[in-house]
Amino acid sequence: MIDIGTKELETERLILRKFNEEDYTGMFNNWASDLETNKYVSFKAHQNYDETKQIINEWISKYGDGSLNWVVELKETHEIIGNIEVIAKSKKNNNCEVGYTFGSKYWGKGYATEVLKKVIEFLLYDCDFHLIEAKHHASNPASGRVMEKAGMKKDGVLRERRVNKLMDGYDDLVIYSITKDDFSKIER
Repeated sequence: MIDIGTKELETERLILRKFNEEDYTGMFNNWASDLETNKYVSFKAHQNYDETKQIINEWISKYGDGSLNWVVELKETHEIIGNIEVIAKSKKNNNCEVGYTFGSKYWGKGYATEVLKKVIEFLLYDCDFHLIEAKHHASNPASGRVMEKAGMKKDGVLRERRVNKLMDGYDDLVIYSITKDDFSKIER
């Protein structure tokens, strides 16, 4: 693992960059307060701009420690639509876990797949991780399709790992992963 921190990345339609303090309005309006998005994430929907500012300031402060956390921006309009970050890493095992969130009005447009592929490539080749994993709530199979389209393979199901915000009960987590060898064999 090479600890190089968050570097700006680019895809055909998107820019992935570090958060800055001015991003709070876009984040709040486009996904942090989005009740549809909030069904499938661990955080509660933000109630005001101050909550979002606080989170962004925490993330910005972690960039100096090698944090890998990108805001996703549309090239054409410079609107921010989501984020993707490394939420756990193991130097010992040379792997990491990524998580992503996009506002519901941006779902179904291929943005999440485009971003996930680019971040996987960066993590495997620039950061030299051996394996990347991601999890999604079983009640959100669209996220699993994103992972599959990015070349990840389903590893299994972790039973009743998260409280399900949609009903009174628990939700399974479905885990996917991809190795450097797997990624080298897919078309990009």
